[in-house]
Amino acid sequence: MRALVVGANGLVGSRLVAELLRREHRVTAMGRGPVRVTSKVPWVSLDLSEAERVTMTIEVTKPEVIINCAAMTDVDGCEREPAKAWTANVEGVATLSRAARVAGSHVVHVSTDYVFDGDAGPYDVDALPNPRGVYALSKHAGEAAVRALCEKDRWAIARTAVVYGWPAAGQKNFGSWLVDTLSKGQTVKLFEDQWVSPSLALNVAQMLADLAEKALPGIWHTCGASVVDRVTFGKKLCERFGFDAALIQPSRMADVKLLSPRPAKSGLVVTRTAEALAHQPLALDESLERFHDEFRKVST
Repeated sequence: MRALVVGANGLVGSRLVAELLRREHRVTAMGRGPVRVTSKVPWVSLDLSEAERVTMTIEVTKPEVIINCAAMTDVDGCEREPAKAWTANVEGVATLSRAARVAGSHVVHVSTDYVFDGDAGPYDVDALPNPRGVYALSKHAGEAAVRALCEKDRWAIARTAVVYGWPAAGQKNFGSWLVDTLSKGQTVKLFEDQWVSPSLALNVAQMLADLAEKALPGIWHTCGASVVDRVTFGKKLCERFGFDAALIQPSRMADVKLLSPRPAKSGLVVTRTAEALAHQPLALDESLERFHDEFRKVST
């Protein structure tokens, strides 16, 4: 299978490149700036805002599948710079989708649980989105671009949530930030009133590779199998890593001046994914066990 991984420098994208190579697929990697993936693959330094070059890259590489892991994910940053968020999360996705249709490529597009308002989660794949905030709105519009512009049944939307892994890729993720902070004996404040589906990046990459190989259409929830509040996640991480759980201080979202709204009772139902894919969404304990293994391999 010829695959083009977009956003290959990122947390999920870098692991996806390695996973596809492990499965002996031909991979071209695309991302912003110099290559940071450790695997030796053809590299295209390109931003999705460069529409003509993106289209040309797809014309030349002729991928059977395009997996888009690229996005502007800084939630408050999107609120501050809505035009930048729209360019990255909507216009860039539209460019990919149009080019994929011409090339006959199947598209797997990574989205987010933020497309839901968080009033009544966890949400199944057929739940009605109701995004709040610029990030959420732009990601929902990106989903719409995929559905409208790709060839019928030649697209998949893969929603994930609170992705973490070690080592971090560029910027810290929730898990790596917790490990860094707790290992120094510093306290951390975590929301006790926000429920999420924490997702190990490697597990997400494996599920994305499954979707790509099978060219499965439709909406999929490629995230962790457990829905927990952030305090519970923090304490479970302390238990696995041997940190002092007393360092976790519960807080509430209303106590913090958040620039952009966050879904409170979120989380994603993974029943469809578990039934269809070879790699299962991991429950939290197993996910943290593998996260700890990643940490030990890099740190020793």
